[in-house]
Amino acid sequence: MATLLLTPEQAAAELQIARRRIFDMIADGTLPSVKIGKSRRIARTALEDYVKGLETRQQPAVATA
Repeated sequence: MATLLLTPEQAAAELQIARRRIFDMIADGTLPSVKIGKSRRIARTALEDYVKGLETRQQPAVATA
């Protein structure tokens, strides 16, 4: 069963980016997160939505004549 909530470290590992970048994304609202007590967690679905958004934004424009 897949983990529902990831630590920032786990999210960074999933995306293969720096942990600091995850915290930057949380701070600027790019990546939603929740706090449970003193711990910060990122929902796996939020991570998947972020990647889908990247794919959508990076689709090449199709020229119409």
